[in-house]
Amino acid sequence: MARLESLRDAPGTAREYETVYILRPNTANDGVAEVNTKVKGIIEGLGGKILKVDNWGKRRLAYEVSKERKGIYLYWRYLASPGVVEEAERNLRMLDLVIRYMTVKVDENVVADARPTEIDETTYERAAATAADEEDMFLSRGAEEPTSSDDDEDDFVAPGFEDEPAEPKEN
Repeated sequence: MARLESLRDAPGTAREYETVYILRPNTANDGVAEVNTKVKGIIEGLGGKILKVDNWGKRRLAYEVSKERKGIYLYWRYLASPGVVEEAERNLRMLDLVIRYMTVKVDENVVADARPTEIDETTYERAAATAADEEDMFLSRGAEEPTSSDDDEDDFVAPGFEDEPAEPKEN
């Protein structure tokens, strides 16, 4: 069943949307690429135009979501009709890798040719590659550094506490 066009929209225009969805932190780059391909297919298949796709990387969540403390954030900006958003969110809801999603309407009555696209051949490849988490890199770097032994602590002598007793000062 086709969705009726809104009388609020001017003919020949679309609405601009931003969608951010969060994937489970242990999702491999292949899984991220699979979800991105699905979202791309929905948007373009229903007549939308993708303006920007960005992978914000793995970040700590403000609170626990689906028993996860971190997630991989993906950002999409696109032009479409309201039915496209409903279909994209319906598909995101069904994917086990997606733990949260949100879509915001940025603008309406946008002429598709007036908005430049930032999409090229490598955009989707970069969006599928998730950089290492800063906190994980810090923790792994700390584990690689040699730890000091108890013998090193004996070598340090604070000033004023040398082995030789200080001579009493005369007043």
